[in-house]
Amino acid sequence: MNIPELFARGGIAMWPLLLLSILALGTIIERIWFWSKILTREREVAGRVLEAARRDWSAASDIAQRANPLPMGRFLSAALQLQTPEPEVFRLALETAANEELATMRRGEKVLEAVIALSPLLGLFGTVVGLINSLGSIQLSQLGSDATAGTALGIGEALISTATGLVIAIVSLAFYRLFQGFVYGQAKVFRQSGSELELLYRQAWAKQQPSARSLKRPNSEVTQA
Repeated sequence: MNIPELFARGGIAMWPLLLLSILALGTIIERIWFWSKILTREREVAGRVLEAARRDWSAASDIAQRANPLPMGRFLSAALQLQTPEPEVFRLALETAANEELATMRRGEKVLEAVIALSPLLGLFGTVVGLINSLGSIQLSQLGSDATAGTALGIGEALISTATGLVIAIVSLAFYRLFQGFVYGQAKVFRQSGSELELLYRQAWAKQQPSARSLKRPNSEVTQA
């Protein structure tokens, strides 16, 4: 029995299951393409920016801007592009950018969640409808006779939709968990890189403050005079 025959014998529930499978497949392909472009480069970009920040903040900002196509580049450049912000503003810029990038990484999760929840239910619905059609044609007087021989075949066909729904849900769930693992891993990288960059900035800010205060003292003394 080939796929078209299985689809035809699966009943009315096969059409919505086909739609769900197309949605899940499109989402999975798009997410695989997305993650394949960034997974191997995020740590490299973060390391280059942090290394440059230890020597020259302008160079670190330039490296982050050149990496703008990547989430890590946009995340770090959001704070590095600010003009001498206070440490709290620097940290807030990092947090806001991280939330935006992680939300982008979670794109498609709602579609997969819907497919995982609906596919088994639609499969079960198709099976129930098939059983009703198969058993509804049997009369009590025909029980045990050859007239009920086709009933077993009808029940087997009715279970096709359930099996199809379970296959779609299982495959979608596997990729859903995989993509969630990628998001959790990226959140960890963002948190670590952002904390290191913030620490470097706070150290640089603390070194600048004494010199800034020393420049302000003569003005205040003149004012008092």
